[in-house]
Amino acid sequence: MNKILKVSAIAAALLAVTACNEKKVEAPVEKAAVELKTEDQKAAYAIGVSVATYINKSIEQQSELGLTTDKALIVKGFTDGIDSKAQMTEEQVKEALMAFDKKINEVRAAKSEADAAKAKEAGAAYLAENAKKEGVVTTESGLQYEVLSAGEGDKPTAADNVTVHYKGTLTDGTPFDSSYDRGEPSTFPLGGVIPGWTEGVQLMSPGAKFKFTIPSELAYGERATGNIPAHSTLVFEVELIEVVKAQAAPAPAEEAK
Repeated sequence: MNKILKVSAIAAALLAVTACNEKKVEAPVEKAAVELKTEDQKAAYAIGVSVATYINKSIEQQSELGLTTDKALIVKGFTDGIDSKAQMTEEQVKEALMAFDKKINEVRAAKSEADAAKAKEAGAAYLAENAKKEGVVTTESGLQYEVLSAGEGDKPTAADNVTVHYKGTLTDGTPFDSSYDRGEPSTFPLGGVIPGWTEGVQLMSPGAKFKFTIPSELAYGERATGNIPAHSTLVFEVELIEVVKAQAAPAPAEEAK
């Protein structure tokens, strides 16, 4: 109960901060310049900025799900709560918040299911078209690759570490990850990534650049990850910079006779 009430109090305060910035809500007094001279003043103002930023993000996320909130009622509820004149009991507040949380989860689940179905259909169509392109090779597993530039040297094994530059997009071109954007390549064990990467990068020599189209079953499958919907086919451009060969296990000492 206390946890729920604490969350609801914070949420109300956060929403009130945002709502008071709306032109429709008239300020009761004329706005005055804010003094930020002392550390306490700065801390108090920083709390306000922080909660406003948080609630703005929450409102945006709810809006993306098609949900809206009556800001005027939020301000009214916040003011009544501060003045100990709330028109709802603690139990009613708890029930209302739990019902709203349930509604959000149901809408989010329905959206995720719809996004997954759309991604699965789009992925199948993309793979079928991409397989027809000149230079695209489809492996037995279903992985598709295209050599953009060849490299030289020994290819890695799944036991090796590799250093790569890469960018990843959905089939519609939406980016979701890029070492280029971060300004530095990534190094990782080749056997510790998605199967499509483990298989594909083993086809490369240092200096090579490949384009991989990875079916969802060789990527994240039924699991949604970040802004990648479930059942998504992924497209990567990968540049292999370096291979660090795995150390061979030392031979066991000869048993003494």
